[in-house]
Parts: sequence; structure tokens; C-alpha cells
Amino acid sequence: MLENEARLQIIPLGGLGEIGKNMTAFRYQDTIIVIDAGLMFPEEELLGIDIVIPDISYLLENREKVKAILLTHGHEDHVGALPYVLKEINVPVYGSRLTLGIVERKLDEHNLSGTMLNVVKPRDIISIGPLQIEFFRVCHSIPDAMGIAIHTPLGIVVHTGDIKLDQTPVDNELVDFRKFSELGEKGVLVMLGDSTNADRPGFTLSERVVGNTFDELFGKCEGRIIVTTFASNVHRIQQVVTTAAKYQRKLCVIGRSMVNNVQVAMDLGYIDIPEGMRIDMEDISEYPAQEIVIVTTGSQGEPMSALTRMATADHRWVGIQPGDTVIISANPIPGNEKLVSKTVDLLFKQGAEVIYERNMGVHVSGHAAQEELKIILNLIRPQYFVPVHGEYHHLIKHAKLAENLGIPKENIFVAENGQIIEVGKKKGGLNGKVSSGRILVDGLGVGDVGNIVLRDRRQLSQEGIMIVVVTIDKDKGSVLAGPDIVSRGFVYVRESEELIVDAREKVKEALDVCAQRNVTEWSVIKSQVRERLSRHLYEKTGRRPMILPIIMEV
Repeated sequence: MLENEARLQIIPLGGLGEIGKNMTAFRYQDTIIVIDAGLMFPEEELLGIDIVIPDISYLLENREKVKAILLTHGHEDHVGALPYVLKEINVPVYGSRLTLGIVERKLDEHNLSGTMLNVVKPRDIISIGPLQIEFFRVCHSIPDAMGIAIHTPLGIVVHTGDIKLDQTPVDNELVDFRKFSELGEKGVLVMLGDSTNADRPGFTLSERVVGNTFDELFGKCEGRIIVTTFASNVHRIQQVVTTAAKYQRKLCVIGRSMVNNVQVAMDLGYIDIPEGMRIDMEDISEYPAQEIVIVTTGSQGEPMSALTRMATADHRWVGIQPGDTVIISANPIPGNEKLVSKTVDLLFKQGAEVIYERNMGVHVSGHAAQEELKIILNLIRPQYFVPVHGEYHHLIKHAKLAENLGIPKENIFVAENGQIIEVGKKKGGLNGKVSSGRILVDGLGVGDVGNIVLRDRRQLSQEGIMIVVVTIDKDKGSVLAGPDIVSRGFVYVRESEELIVDAREKVKEALDVCAQRNVTEWSVIKSQVRERLSRHLYEKTGRRPMILPIIMEV
């Protein structure tokens, strides 16, 4: 497409058409840099899967060209896949102090000690091959979030990272409007913009609004207060601490990821907990209910989270009791609504007062709404625009905003993961695809669970399994024992004796047919058993359980 001029390739490997697993590669000649390496939590149909990470086949095919990974901030959807990537491609990583503090703990858990972690500050500039990388401050729902400007021989590329224009941030660190303006004055070739809230009109409320709500709620509560939020939302946690201290309450932090992140943030000076205020969960019962505030995990209704275990009376140290006030200070991630709703119901059943509605002021988004996105676009005025970070309708909404502001439609690229966005000084467009998609992580297995395994899991969860065990004489082909039938998740054997008897007859018929035809191949015999039995069971029950024949020869 751009045969007669140098070109820059922008290759999203995750984060387009989805919420999570954000990862984008930038290639100029023989230099590839990567911005972010995030994970995504599994959707309901991904049975048993722990997390989902991007497919990095393209990076592995070009591993000698990959020079660095740049991190915008420390949320899981931007850094969670990093340990899995670094196991394959060990390159230097650049990020802010807090971001790398969170990352370092993750790498320790994965026994990765040889990674070069390089701390950068806003306005720092580093050189990677022919590229100059400049970091600038943005506001988000975690401290030390940064946008990234890539100065290439063709022009400047700006990646906003996750961003909101909070005029009164908790830490008083404003978005670097001057840098946005300066980059816009120089002329920006391409801008990649956060689209998460592109469908929301107006402005996103300031994080301080939540602090005011906490103040109001804490003043009314007479029992224990339990606040759940994202473990990485350091600003939110600090506001809980500040408000709890005002009302002279003790603070207890519960949940592994919450404890880890709070400790990292405290060590680096991002959370300040007054001396003597924090207590261990084993000591909660020693204090009156009106003196306790608990900060915990579980805002997404995760089955093994601390809050869910409290709601099901399964937590070793803390149970929900009448008079407790539970504040869910987060919105459900798309797909988690049922889990959150179930947790809320359980909390109410245990006698707690639950505050969770969006209009209660206990949560504000960390992403810019439409009017803020317009301001960013007007400051940058890019030649080309690529909406990123969001489901497809978010990308389309953001693209239309840009078009309404005067960016030509042909210069706005709504891409999909794996598509190559290729730009030069004169032209730009979509030009081909690379391997992309999702890698499923299940326990210690990375990528070993695919569509066939998921299909089997789905069938097992929906229809159950029937196991047929039979012993055959090796020489004569006659049945020596069985067939014995075991059912799990299909029918209860003791209440379905007639069906089981008929099933045994069908298995015997299949074996007789094979014996008459002198069939000795196990695979053929199993296929005959499976086919005849499956047809019979469907006729009788309208269900198709997985049928697993086990044939032994003696």
C-alpha cells in the first residue's frame, strides 16, 4: 500500500472489540515496541478458565525486533499478562514506580527474576532504536497513570492510555494539559484514544465525589462498614482510610490481592495509613462494631473472593452480621452482572445493608466521557485517529465523535485485533492481518485448553456423561463382563433402572454386530457403541450426554 515511502505499523493484539487484555505493537522498520500486556477475566461460557491473555504469535515470530514493553498503568487489564509474555520474550519493561511495584510482585509469584524493570517519570524521554518515547501524566482510577508519545521519523504517535480529565484528583496530580497542547502544536500523526466511556454523554465525575459520599455514609453507620473495590484502586482505598480515620475507626484489609496492593502502595508512599489504625482480621472481634472498617476484594462477585465468602458464611474470620453496611464501590465489568447481583442478594439475606447502585455516588468511572474525549481530540488534532480500549460499539461512538470534530472519515480507523494499521506521511489505512486472538490460562496450563476442550466441558455441564465399561475375550470376541454403566450429570441410576437396562441392551447389540462382522479395531467398536447408545438415549430423553466407552480385553 505504501511502497514508495517509509511506514509505521500499529498492530493491536488485544483490547479492540472487548474490555480487557489491552496490548498494542508499534513497528517502525526493524524496531517493535509494545504498549501494555493485559489480561481479561473469562466470560461465562469459558468454563473453568482462570484468565484470558492475548495471542502473541506475531511477537514471537519477530522476537529479535521486539525491544521493549511500555506500561501505561498498573491495572490487570494492562499488566496482568506480562509474566506470561516475559517468559517468552524477556525485554526491558518501562513504567511508573507504582506500576512496576505491582508488576514486580507479579513477577516474583511467577519466579521471574531476570527482567529489567525501568522506572520512568512523567516528562521522561527514552530512546529505543530510531524512536524517542515520551511519557506524560494522565488521570485514571489508579495513581501514576501515564500516556505515551512515540516520536518517529514519520511523526508523533500519541497513546492516551486509560484517561479521564479529573479537575480535582485525590492526589492533586492533574492531567498534563500543557503536554497535550504542546504535542498538538508540533503536529500528531496518529492518536490512539481510550474509548471505554465513548457512549456516555457529558463529563465523568471527579474521584473526590466518592470521598464526599463516604463521609456522608460513614457518619450515619452505627455498625461495621465493609467497603469493596478494585484492589488496584489506590485513590479509592486512600479515601476509605481518610474517612475511617475521621470517624476514629480501625481499618482491616482483607483479600490477597487487596493486601498485596495496599502493601506495595504503602511502601512506595501512595497510601498513608495512620500508625495504630490498621488491625489484623483475627482481631476484629476485639473491637466494637461501630469502630471497624473493612476494605476487601469481591466487587465483581468473584466466587472465591473475600466478600463472597463472607456472604456465604464461608470466611474463616469475618462473617456478615445484622447491622453491617456493605458498600460496593465499583461497577460490574460486562459479564459479571449476575455474579454481583447474586452476592448482593446473599448479603441482604445475611442481614446487611448493601449500597451498590451507581446513582448512590459510591463509584465513579476512571474513563473519560464524551465531552472530555472531545477536549482531548481538540487539543491533539491528530492526522489519523484510532479508537482503542472498548467493545465495538464504543469504538464506533468514539470514531463518530472524532468525525464530528472535523477529522476526515477516511483518516479514522476502527480496527479489530490483529489488523495492521499502516501509516506514512502521505497515506494511511488498514493493510493485512497478523495472528491474534485469545490464549486461555487454566491452572498452570497456558494455551492447552482450546475449542474442543471447551466444547466437551460445555457438553458435560449441560448434558452430563455416561460411561460404559465392558470386558471382552481377546480371542473369541465374546463379552466376559458388563456392560456396566455409570452416569454422572445425566440421570440418577437408581431412579432410572429401566433406561439403564435398555442402555445395556443397546450396548450388547452393538457388540454383537461387531462380533458378527469380525471387527477387532477398538476405535470402530467404541464408535458403534457410542452411535447406537446415543441414538437410543436421545429418543428416550431428548438429551445427548457425552458417552465414554471403556473396553478391556483379557
